[in-house]
Amino acid sequence: MNFSLLYPEGKEPEFCTLSNETCNDLSIEHMVDQIAESDYEHTVIQRMMTKLVSDPEVIRYRCDIFEDILKFPSLRDKIKELLDELDYLKDLERSVKDNTAEPIWQLINRLQELDVYVNCISGINESLENNDIKSEGLIKLKDYVNSIYGESGFEFLYQDIKELMAEVGNIRSVSLGVNLDSHMRPVEVGIVSLNNEAFSKPGVLSKFLDFTSKKSQIHNGASFDGMTKIHTVGKVAGEDPLMSPLSRVVTEMLGSTVKQLKNRLNKYVNVSGYSLTKLIPEFLFYIRWAEYCNKLMGVGIKMCKPEITDIEKREIHSKGLYNFKLAVQKAQGKKIDIISNDIDFTMEHGIYIMTGPNRGGKTTFTQAVGHLVLMAQHGLYVPAEYASISPVDNIYTHFPADENQTVNLGRLGEESKRLSEIFAVATNKSLLLFNESLATTSFAEGLYIAKDVVRALRYLGARTIFNTHMHELAMHPEEMNSLEGDMNVASLITGIHDGERSYKVFLAPPEGVSYAKDIAEKYGVTFSQLKNSIDNTTK
Repeated sequence: MNFSLLYPEGKEPEFCTLSNETCNDLSIEHMVDQIAESDYEHTVIQRMMTKLVSDPEVIRYRCDIFEDILKFPSLRDKIKELLDELDYLKDLERSVKDNTAEPIWQLINRLQELDVYVNCISGINESLENNDIKSEGLIKLKDYVNSIYGESGFEFLYQDIKELMAEVGNIRSVSLGVNLDSHMRPVEVGIVSLNNEAFSKPGVLSKFLDFTSKKSQIHNGASFDGMTKIHTVGKVAGEDPLMSPLSRVVTEMLGSTVKQLKNRLNKYVNVSGYSLTKLIPEFLFYIRWAEYCNKLMGVGIKMCKPEITDIEKREIHSKGLYNFKLAVQKAQGKKIDIISNDIDFTMEHGIYIMTGPNRGGKTTFTQAVGHLVLMAQHGLYVPAEYASISPVDNIYTHFPADENQTVNLGRLGEESKRLSEIFAVATNKSLLLFNESLATTSFAEGLYIAKDVVRALRYLGARTIFNTHMHELAMHPEEMNSLEGDMNVASLITGIHDGERSYKVFLAPPEGVSYAKDIAEKYGVTFSQLKNSIDNTTK
């Protein structure tokens, strides 16, 4: 089966891998921590989150599949049950392909493989038939499963496997007899009987106690009835393994069963369930994300399916956008207000210089834009009330670096180096997110470099958030827009209302001085307020 829930038929896997810096700046690991239920799941989902696809057809394909899985909890639950069987099937693959194993175990592993295959095909068919799925991907999976059901061989396979599993499953235990030499070392081991019931601990223990309670007696039985010599150890007990000869005798004693297994299973030599196992990480990705999105929406957090437009448009439109990390905190029971915002990236306003007070929400909003694009291009519901996205070919971030990374170059040198590296690979279809870039140097030096960076951004034409404390950078965007380039620079600010940070974002000229005035008046540190305080103290 050449089928994928990530790529439609005829589409080869194509993606870019997000840099470690971008993954860290967007807190991808933190996002995955919320949805993964094991280390294995964390590894699988995080690896998938770092692979960003930009083909609109592929993204729409994923969006539709995710919506189906989100919409039908019964479908999720059934597939989750099947994931355990598929995972067991993955473990079986190694055993079935082990040519050194005894024939009986090869056959039984092959029988188990086909049994799991039958159960998975039946389970997938049942879950897809019972839900009104709409996505191309799940409909094609349904058609594939139906085609297997329609083939004459599946009906016979289903019946054969069930009968054989019932017969082999009747053997629940083996009774062994062990002969000892004069030094109490095992020299012969024989199979006494094959039983249709498993031994229970109480039964074994009671028989042992019955024997040992007769301390004065030694049971003088010769060889067990039906004893077959299968293995004689060397002079030192434990020199040779026991399982291989034991397996051979089991094979001999089950001669008719082995022959029957071979005859029936040889008919299905080309049937393999392993192709289904590659769907495990894909289903896992959709299911865990669907469960978490459902949890968020269950506490009143709004999410939506994004509209995906042509990549050449280079636009993003969103209403009610918020930072995904805030939703996580609310879902954890923390009492916070999630402030949502609207944003539009167009040719008229596509490079935003964002200013505002410290702790006014600039970083939170910048990261929110990254979350919006990241989640949309993975086919997920996004943290917004509405979103229309022209895909980006990559996401590049420039957030403050850890001090350990700046030892050799210094902060300004390290920041400049990363800026240069971004412009060496970014295109006009990229998304660039700058968070207080160049804030670690003097104001004059930072402003000088930042102006050149913004000029380069206009020349590049990539959608950008450049949040900064340098209000002068956004004072005259018309000067930047007179330079070469096709995407305009605009000023974006986070607001203050009645002296309090509103965390609302809107298009407007920078208001650095007024912000400072509002805050100074609120805390009583204007000259007139301080003068009055001094006068009152000295009286």
